[in-house]
Amino acid sequence: MKMTKVGTVYQLSFMPRVFPVNCYFVEEEDSLTLIDAALPYSTKKIVKAAQTIGKPIKRIIITHAHEDHVGALDGLKALLPDMHVSISIREAALLAGDSARLENEDSPIRGGIPKNIQTEPDSFLKEGDRIGSLEVILSPGHTPGSISLIDTRNHSLIAGDALQTRGGTAVNGVIKPLFPFPSLATWDKRIALESAKKLLSYKPRLLAVGHGKMLEQPGASMNRAIVEAESKLQS
Repeated sequence: MKMTKVGTVYQLSFMPRVFPVNCYFVEEEDSLTLIDAALPYSTKKIVKAAQTIGKPIKRIIITHAHEDHVGALDGLKALLPDMHVSISIREAALLAGDSARLENEDSPIRGGIPKNIQTEPDSFLKEGDRIGSLEVILSPGHTPGSISLIDTRNHSLIAGDALQTRGGTAVNGVIKPLFPFPSLATWDKRIALESAKKLLSYKPRLLAVGHGKMLEQPGASMNRAIVEAESKLQS
């Protein structure tokens, strides 16, 4: 595992050179908020990283319920039973292993849906909710209920799999040959594009994603990715 800090955000990257899977700490005055839970074997390394920082993990927010974002959730909850777990209500169904489409969903759910997660959410998130310094942004596309989070102190954006930076910055749904995997698991490319535009409108100063390195001052890269996604959808 590799830990990288930019401002209030710590990236914990597992298998960074081969198949990077990231989760994040956002530092508050007295605690840490964990965003996503990486892989099943990540539990002890996440806890150890918090000990290195010197603050407790008080809460975890799940951006979406694919297996590589919730793998360590049960292990963390067992070690930290008071940890508050939050997720959007749509993703809660996926977290429970239910991949059935809702009436308004035209495309099937793609990607690895967990089958045996025992942890139940403590709260369900909606657009504009605040958890500590973080504001919730609904950003569906990769999955129907995906969320992103922006730190209101410094405009750091943790975007889950709404975008990727591994293999080149891309809106999810645009396949990058050097790292195609997140886009292969995208539910709806058009909705993903609209979410990327929405995220850019927040003018983030840092982009932190599920797969790839963090980008400072990411506006130009995000805009190029949006233009590329629009072009591919039109063609």
